[in-house]
Amino acid sequence: MATQLEHITPNKYALSLHTTTPELGLAMSNFAGDTRSNVWNLGRDLSSYIHQYLIEFIQPQTWADLAFIAVAKGPGGFTGTRIGVVLARTLGQQLNIPVFGISTLAAVAWLATDAGEQKKTIAVEMPAQRGQVFGAIYQPAPNNTELITLLPDTVFTPEAWQQTLANQKTDYHLVEAKSGLAATVTSILELAYLEWQLGKRPHWSEALPYYGQHPVEI
Repeated sequence: MATQLEHITPNKYALSLHTTTPELGLAMSNFAGDTRSNVWNLGRDLSSYIHQYLIEFIQPQTWADLAFIAVAKGPGGFTGTRIGVVLARTLGQQLNIPVFGISTLAAVAWLATDAGEQKKTIAVEMPAQRGQVFGAIYQPAPNNTELITLLPDTVFTPEAWQQTLANQKTDYHLVEAKSGLAATVTSILELAYLEWQLGKRPHWSEALPYYGQHPVEI
């Protein structure tokens, strides 16, 4: 029996934020033809201007028009990731709407499915601190109805990651997440909406950042 998918009403919108790099990515959609997104390279000014950019971006919609919020939860830069997740949680709490924390690596993998890798297992790697790498492996579900996590975000030594890939028993497509990650804010939004359609309504308190590594050596 097929799962009955839910949809938000056309007068409601979803908002996604991507702040795990020095760039700010914002996307908004009612999933009925009205979608917009933008990326700004704010660098160290991200924390100072994110609220201003967000308030201008959502117009002409208002906060009351939001059905849910999605945010890139990491891995990524410690400060930027924290800023985005805290902002998403605060908005979710104040508006009493769900907040979806979506993996940065999952968003990269989802973008790869749009590039024609719908049938392959997708492995995503991303440079981490101290010579290590973040790695994760995903499998698109039939008809791209969801992204199945085969290996969640994990910190590896380069050797351990290569061994993990060598142990894959199926053909895979390797994607390197290095630059332009804020542009995947649309993927963050789409992945959250897939979960929404399946009936998931995560409480804002469930959105937690994934740092993977302590910001300083201990």
